[in-house]
Amino acid sequence: MLRYVYGNNLNRFPILRDSMFEDRAEQFSRRLGWDVKVNEKGEERDQYDVLNPLYVIWELEDGSHGGSMRFLPTVGRTMINEHFSHLIGGTKIESPLIWECTRFCISPRADRRAAAALVLGGGEIMANFKLLHFCGVFDPRMERIYRLYHVDPDVIGTAGEGKDRIGVGLWEMKPDAWAPTLKRLGIDRHTSQTWFDLSFNRRVPDPMPLAAIA
Repeated sequence: MLRYVYGNNLNRFPILRDSMFEDRAEQFSRRLGWDVKVNEKGEERDQYDVLNPLYVIWELEDGSHGGSMRFLPTVGRTMINEHFSHLIGGTKIESPLIWECTRFCISPRADRRAAAALVLGGGEIMANFKLLHFCGVFDPRMERIYRLYHVDPDVIGTAGEGKDRIGVGLWEMKPDAWAPTLKRLGIDRHTSQTWFDLSFNRRVPDPMPLAAIA
C-alpha cells in the first residue's frame, strides 16, 4: 500500500523509516555513485530531510520500504533553488501551487509495481492538495518511467550531454496518466484515495461512481 508520512511522523513507522534511508544509500551512493553522505547506520539522509517533508512511500507486505519520493513546498527551502537554479538561468521556482519532488528511490526488494505506485502517489498529492505542478531535477534513467506512465515533464532547463545530462522539469498529473498507473497496480481510484485518506486520518469516502474513476 501507499503511505503518506510527514518527516516528523516517520518514527511511528521505524521499519519503514530505516529501510527507506538504507535503500536510498544503496541506490544513490552505491549503485549510482552520487556524491551523497551515508551515515554510520548506512543511511542516506541530507539537509532537506530535517525540514519535515512529506514522503510518499510504497510499503511492502513485510512493512519495509518498496519505494519513495520526498516533497517540499517551493515557498520554503528546496534543492532546485539552492543548488540547481543555474539550470534555469538563475531564477527561482516559488509558488504555493508548486512543490519540489526529490529522491525517487526504488528498493531492490520491490517488484515492478513500485514505480507506478510512486507516480500514483504524486498524482494523489497533486489532486488532494490542489497543486498545479511538481518541479524536480531528473536524469536520463528516469525518462523511460515518465513515458511509460504519461507523466513526461515540461523541461525548463538542461545541462550536459548523454548519460551525464540533467534537466529541470515541471510535472502535472494529466487525465490520461491515471488509467495506466492504476492498471499497473491492479487497483481502482477509490482504493488509491482510501490509502491517502487513511494516512491523514480523513473519513474514507464511499466508492466513486464508475464514470468518475480515472
